[in-house]
Amino acid sequence: MDHLILYLFPLLSLVLIVLKMIDKKRNQCCYILDYQCYKPTDDRKLSTEFSGDIIKRNKNLGLSEYRFLLKAIVGSGIGEETYAPRMVFDGREANPTYEDGITEMDEFFQDSIQKLFAKTGVSAKDIDVLVVNVATMTTSPCLASRIINHYKMREDIKTYNISGMGCSASIISINIVESIFKCRKNVNALVVTSESLSPNWYSGNNKSMILTNCLFRSGGCAILLTNKASLRHRAMFKLKCLVRTHHGARDDSYASCTQMEDEEGRIGIYLGKNLPKAATRAFVDNLKVITPKILPIREILRYAVLVILRKLNTNSKKGPRPMINFKTGVDHFCLHTGGKAVIDAVGNSLGLNEHDLEPARMTLHRFGNTSASSIWYVLGYMEAKKRFKKGDRVFMISFGAGFKCNSCLWEVARDLDDGNCWKECDIDKYPPTSFVNPFMEQYGWVNDEDIDTFVLPE
Repeated sequence: MDHLILYLFPLLSLVLIVLKMIDKKRNQCCYILDYQCYKPTDDRKLSTEFSGDIIKRNKNLGLSEYRFLLKAIVGSGIGEETYAPRMVFDGREANPTYEDGITEMDEFFQDSIQKLFAKTGVSAKDIDVLVVNVATMTTSPCLASRIINHYKMREDIKTYNISGMGCSASIISINIVESIFKCRKNVNALVVTSESLSPNWYSGNNKSMILTNCLFRSGGCAILLTNKASLRHRAMFKLKCLVRTHHGARDDSYASCTQMEDEEGRIGIYLGKNLPKAATRAFVDNLKVITPKILPIREILRYAVLVILRKLNTNSKKGPRPMINFKTGVDHFCLHTGGKAVIDAVGNSLGLNEHDLEPARMTLHRFGNTSASSIWYVLGYMEAKKRFKKGDRVFMISFGAGFKCNSCLWEVARDLDDGNCWKECDIDKYPPTSFVNPFMEQYGWVNDEDIDTFVLPE
């Protein structure tokens, strides 16, 4: 009996250690319970005619700038149902106030967070962690405090208010939550992601800064996450892995996208000509890290063999380069809607077809580039189209100032078909049969004007 006890004691200790490790791992999982994308009211929609009026109100523009804007808008992939801040409709975009930015954020916060609580049955008092990311607006008290005050959240809530992270901030916010989940059990986290356009609507004539007015639109998303094992049966997605790449140490990457003043002191977002190159570098480096985490070994080996054979065979170097088939480990691709060129470039790099790119293209067309919240509108489109089945894997990719490329992989936890804000958009009409941009039809005449005699018609 003494010998039996002697052997059983270490065995039981080993079993307890294993059970403790399993329990710890089980409570470190990161689940999305639900999310709510913001759909502003219809009185904030930017039609072709009204967009033309906004451009004509800017007295700093000449024929060269009009032609540039026409080309940018026509090729942007953005439709006529995107949303702008209210101060634009009041004709005050040249002189926005601090209150304009606050109002823009309050409308989003009070709509989307309330809807998220109603959908999930989770109350404001149940939130343990709040992460807010709005890149170009910093207030005092911070926006996180503003949300806590409005919803009367608990005194012991942990808050993170991050700014300046650009369009890639929501995945950074998810990473913060994931790290907290590894240290604490039974936590509910609320991530709030948006952008305030009011303080950064550019009214000058610097072409590298005017471009942001053509691409960025109002929007936002509230995401409820948890690591509670008791709630995993209600979860929509489970986080599998996340990778962040930051090229801020490279001067050209750092300066490729930045908030600045022009020569006349007007604030705006500068998009440099080297931005595509900076994005490509960050994207490639990010893929190098995340690819082995999300693709099966057989695909990695297949690609490695093809690369080796191509190097050995000098004649093969004239042909197409070998490509990794990302569809061997990914079912859906959730791409940042940075612009039509960004979607095309990422699609070509990953070997995606039009079906794969459709969610990003339609999000750009319907909502524009809503900065860090864009990828959640893309996710909502795929849900509305009933593409998600239990066990599917969703690859999210986003880019941001700094320069950054962040990506993550989600696993669909159950069949999904709610549609989020897209269910209010008549999802069956997407994709539309025609993408003819009315700007060219209405304003194409500027290309035929003489710069010496040009006079803007009233």
